[in-house]
Amino acid sequence: MNRKGQLFLLSLLFFLNGLQGFSQANQKTQPLITILNVLSDRYNISFSYVDVTIADIKAILPDEDLKLEDAIYQLELDTNLKFSILNKRFVTIVKLKQSNAIIREQLEEVVINNYLTSGITKLNDGSLVLRPEKFGILPGLIEPDVLQTIQALPGIFSVEESVSNINIRGGTHDQNLILWDGIKMYQSGHFFGLISAFNPYTTTQVNVSKNGTPARFGDGVSGVIDMQLSDTIDGIFNAGAGFNLINAHAYAKIPLSHNTEIQLSTRRSITDAIVTPTYNQYFKRVFQDSDLSNNAQSDNIISQNEDFSFYDITTKFLYNISKKDKLRLHFMTINNALNYEEQSKINDRSEALNSNLSQQNFAYGLSYTRDWNSAFSTKAQLYVTNYDLDATNFDIINNQRLIQENEVFDGSARLDLNYKPNQNFKFNLGYQFSEIGISNLEDVNNPNFRSFVRDVARSNSVYAESAFLSTNAKTRLNIGIRANHLDISNNLLFEPRLNFSQRFLNVFRVELLGEFKSQTASQIIDLQNDFLGIEKRRWTLANDRSEVEIQNGKSLFPVPVVQSKQASAGIHFNKNKFLISVEAFIKNVDGITTRSQGFQNQYQFEYAIGSYEIKGLDVLINKHFEDVVSTWLGYSYSNNEYTFPTLNNGQSFPNNADVRHALTFASTYTYGNFKLAAGFNWFSGRPTTLPTFIQNENDTRINYSNPNGSRLEDYIRADISATYNLKVSEGVKAVIGTSLWNVLNQQNVLNRYYILDEDNNVSPIENVALGITPNVSFRVIF
Repeated sequence: MNRKGQLFLLSLLFFLNGLQGFSQANQKTQPLITILNVLSDRYNISFSYVDVTIADIKAILPDEDLKLEDAIYQLELDTNLKFSILNKRFVTIVKLKQSNAIIREQLEEVVINNYLTSGITKLNDGSLVLRPEKFGILPGLIEPDVLQTIQALPGIFSVEESVSNINIRGGTHDQNLILWDGIKMYQSGHFFGLISAFNPYTTTQVNVSKNGTPARFGDGVSGVIDMQLSDTIDGIFNAGAGFNLINAHAYAKIPLSHNTEIQLSTRRSITDAIVTPTYNQYFKRVFQDSDLSNNAQSDNIISQNEDFSFYDITTKFLYNISKKDKLRLHFMTINNALNYEEQSKINDRSEALNSNLSQQNFAYGLSYTRDWNSAFSTKAQLYVTNYDLDATNFDIINNQRLIQENEVFDGSARLDLNYKPNQNFKFNLGYQFSEIGISNLEDVNNPNFRSFVRDVARSNSVYAESAFLSTNAKTRLNIGIRANHLDISNNLLFEPRLNFSQRFLNVFRVELLGEFKSQTASQIIDLQNDFLGIEKRRWTLANDRSEVEIQNGKSLFPVPVVQSKQASAGIHFNKNKFLISVEAFIKNVDGITTRSQGFQNQYQFEYAIGSYEIKGLDVLINKHFEDVVSTWLGYSYSNNEYTFPTLNNGQSFPNNADVRHALTFASTYTYGNFKLAAGFNWFSGRPTTLPTFIQNENDTRINYSNPNGSRLEDYIRADISATYNLKVSEGVKAVIGTSLWNVLNQQNVLNRYYILDEDNNVSPIENVALGITPNVSFRVIF
């Protein structure tokens, strides 16, 4: 980090500490929401309430030596609210005149608390909620990395060990709808996929849905990852700063007045200032089999000087215009940058050229909410998100320069109407307009070639959903429908949604989920060495082409709208902190192309349109022992197969992400301020295609056996992590953490493909997962 960066960080820390001291001036009474957060941790309970119920209410924090019942009684006297303790784990809060609404309040909250670890809960609509602020610990993780954490959930993992390629029930990463405070994001990772690009310390809640998603969500045929920042002005300053062996971060939540607040966060890599063992492992993992590493092995390359960095910045401004009107402004930027210089000596002449890769995502948003009365509210939202991937690649040996660019511009406007006539019904009606423009540029100087292609798609969507909750708190039913009109095809797509949950015998719950979904934007790979071979996937848009077209020497392929159908059924047993969960599912996704699947076999240069179908079962057994030990066993079975009518004689064959068996066994231990986690991960090898034994010496292409007819070796990884909380001073605490990823240093092959070497012999190329990787973190919280 340069001197300006160091000075900025020191100034920021000094500023945050000064503000913290100022905020301590009035600690006798505190906002009720702050007190509830303290009591949640103290008594291991969850509070259920409507935001407006506790808004602008202050109270005195009950003493630590009070029993829960006495603490609740004190709050009732201070606030004139009704607190009801339900089965020792939930407390509902209502106004005294609203006591009949207790059951409704309970149902809006969790069904399973501390799912795997603290900070993860399961709702009765089948979705999972992560709260980074209350996050406990998971094996291999010492910080609540959002996209790493969700991979601990059944049915979610990455065949590439990457947060930029998360597979939800066999889908590809581009089939996940990733939202940051309601804004669609097209970039999700730092370090080109090893670290989540979203700061967990300003993210208050992450909703993860694999099926049965609300009708207001379009896109994301495989899943929805909905990250939300704090939306409540509580008048309390809090901030923090810290570092690990990859990056440093700082954040602050600053009240500006009684009705305004600003939330800030920033994070930046430290790898240009210090080289750590963690960085070395990450660098080796990300840049293997890329232009950077391949050129380093050339005899003609004398040296390389690489410079890699990343950062992200987020800002949210909150303004409560009145008790009924709220205005919110949002901003986020994510950036990854790589520069490296190649020096060579050819014919006794030295030459040095600089190649670079830049990846960034800007997001801007505005939302306005009005509560017209206790039953009816509206919300309007506007956002613009811009993704840009640029690469300049100099080939010294062949005297060639290649410029590539992939840019996405997505603008959207949405209006939601929410109506709640009574405690049993809720209705949502909405409209969304979206315009997406995606461009791709390629420019070569030797020989001269330039291609620029830009596609635009506009959609108009209306959606409606009703939610029913029975008075006896046992039945939940959500039924929705979304209608999308796409200008590229002039078609109207109808997408029904179903979410049903029924509790019986108090300890069992059965759920039925179903949905139809579609999306117009997807990622493809033209060539494996695109964008320096590092971030080779580029976004593209569905179009109305019926056949391949040639434009300026560039082939333009038909890209259909991707559509999915999914159904699942589950049964859950939960008693005495012992959970058994079983979910069966089937999903069909149509409209995929060979270019979107990343084939590296006989279909790498073929173009075809097809589908995949996955059937599977997710099982989880989780037991908590006295809130000290949590242990779980997760298992997933799935059968995921492609069907391309023009390939493999129309016969189905295994999907590139077809992992038949996946097993996780882990435990966490909490004693006071100390937390420890250890876990074991295993999944069966993913499909691969072997060359045939007999190759024609004159062939310039490899002859392959059956597509995806073989398997890689099984994946095995053990992780361990530990954190310790300590009190630095009054109002200031610190967290120290350490972890080891892949403790056994197992060499896991993530991908294996084949090339022809200079002698026309078939040679295997392997991409290997992270080896043993240590990390250490330190964080101060004001």
